[in-house]
Amino acid sequence: MPRVTFIAHDGGRRDVEADEGRSLMEAAVGNGVSGILADCGGACACATCHVYVPAEWRARLPPRGEEEESALEFAIDVRDDSRLACQIVVTAALDGLSVGLPRSQF
Repeated sequence: MPRVTFIAHDGGRRDVEADEGRSLMEAAVGNGVSGILADCGGACACATCHVYVPAEWRARLPPRGEEEESALEFAIDVRDDSRLACQIVVTAALDGLSVGLPRSQF
């Protein structure tokens, strides 16, 4: 099972095991990761699962889709490395991924 680290804005770290085929957001919610609200339940409609993906991992992910781009317009502190965790499907290739969390999801 892939392991993923969520890094809070204050530097706190939370390692979780993520089921392959599920979203990164589902892994966070299922493991009680603070800072991932997931208000829309993964419908790519709210941007409350906003994460920052380091450059070395972005090439392993499909690019942001139009729906994700639109949802990110409602997030704060959006950067080039911003993604919605509901749009990242966990695979074995993501074992060891670390993602950052913004200071707030709204």
